Amino acid sequence: MAAASEPVDSGALWGPARPQPPPTRFHRVHGDNIRVDPSGTRATRVESFAHGVCFSREPLAPGQVFLVEIEEKELGWCGHLRLGLTALDPASLAPVPEFSLPDLVNLGHTWVFAITRHHNRVPREGRPEAEAAAPSRPPTLLVEPYLRIEQFRIPRDRLVGRSRPGLYSHLLDQLYELNVLPPTARRSRLGVLFCPRPDGTADMHIIINGEDMGPSARGLPAAQPLYAVVDVFASTKSVRLVQLEYGLPSLQTLCRLVIQRSMVHRLAIDGLHLPKELKDFCKYE
Repeated sequence: MAAASEPVDSGALWGPARPQPPPTRFHRVHGDNIRVDPSGTRATRVESFAHGVCFSREPLAPGQVFLVEIEEKELGWCGHLRLGLTALDPASLAPVPEFSLPDLVNLGHTWVFAITRHHNRVPREGRPEAEAAAPSRPPTLLVEPYLRIEQFRIPRDRLVGRSRPGLYSHLLDQLYELNVLPPTARRSRLGVLFCPRPDGTADMHIIINGEDMGPSARGLPAAQPLYAVVDVFASTKSVRLVQLEYGLPSLQTLCRLVIQRSMVHRLAIDGLHLPKELKDFCKYE
């Protein structure tokens, strides 16, 4: 991972020559037990533990992160959220398979994994198996403003989960920042993206609370449309989409960061002489 002060090749950045991708939304096609809210940003499994497969509304752009936050958990089930990519058009799936693993994967052109901290880092051919181990957390994790994944750099701020505002939120937030909580804990943020390679294939990466878990799959067809897959499975009951800013952060985001870093905990933001909309933005985003 490159340090924040290191130069980054311009091809990795969004700008006038490379417009930012549109906001992410859930597809109208999904599992039988899923209900998507009118905004298309929240998916909830309303019964049972299965039939919870969801897709992105549009294919992802290279380097675009499909990022979800776990909003609700449900006790009594064994298993957690699954995440990945598919080259299948969701509109062609009738019906949507009951499970992403193994049902959707068995249809082919689909790469989905159960979310764990140490799972499926794939080494390149001819390289030692040690490369397949989970990546070690660099000491710069908490100070780098960007997460560097192959040729892309992604603002880290929104990638990390946050606790509910409270007297101890400043302490709980550190657990998400350090990524020491279970990866499927409530309010954890999980993302998937693909990075094209010179040979026409792509690597799929999974991000857990701002930490790249490494390439989970290689050899994806980069020239084909690739849709995100989120299986709201078992103990994971509801997820919401989190939108990212690519390239330079907005003035609104910079103001939020300054305000948050000046407060001991987020409840103190209520005492500031600021518009309610801005205070809510600082407390909850």
